[in-house]
Amino acid sequence: MKCIALTFDDGPGKYADKLLDTFKKHKAKATFFLEGQYVKSRPAFAKRMVTEGHEIGNHSYTHPHFREISDYQIREELESTAEIVKKVTGKSPTMIRPPYGEFDERVVSIATEMGLPIVLWNGGSRDWATKNEDAIYKEVLRSAKRDGVILMHDWVQQTVTVMPRLLTALEKQGYHMVTVTDLLRDGRKLEPGEIYPDPDVQPSELESPAV
Repeated sequence: MKCIALTFDDGPGKYADKLLDTFKKHKAKATFFLEGQYVKSRPAFAKRMVTEGHEIGNHSYTHPHFREISDYQIREELESTAEIVKKVTGKSPTMIRPPYGEFDERVVSIATEMGLPIVLWNGGSRDWATKNEDAIYKEVLRSAKRDGVILMHDWVQQTVTVMPRLLTALEKQGYHMVTVTDLLRDGRKLEPGEIYPDPDVQPSELESPAV
């Protein structure tokens, strides 16, 4: 089966309910990397993500640069987010995506301690930069590939607005939109501290600042 994982950072964004409506209509799944501060302010959206079968990842509490803060602060960012996600949704995050995709040996060590893999991406949308529906649409289709992990943001209104057209186009190309975990073949599970996809083939796109 030809699968792709659409992933959304910095959420739950204020347009997440509309995005979830679109995914429900298309019977598609996504992976949401949530910030603790927005889970706190939009708990209903986070709960709905889990209820409707989407995958939840940890994207820190306040979106700092992990390389610029202490080990204690990194743990605090991740643990406080895990705690509020569990409290709100009943489930703990299954993976970590560091803010800006930045990590070092300390982050890998802490992820390993927490029993979670680090999930990056190998395709983008540049939605945070362009905020243009046609540009987002073209960029995702250009970077789409079998087993690809695409970076998007659910706080970008144009991403949410173009999603019905984008999902339809991906479906016509034979893609099934699945969670990151469902991309893995033969029931393989990511190991604690494992970096996926291969970090040596990351695109140059930097993730946006938190909004």
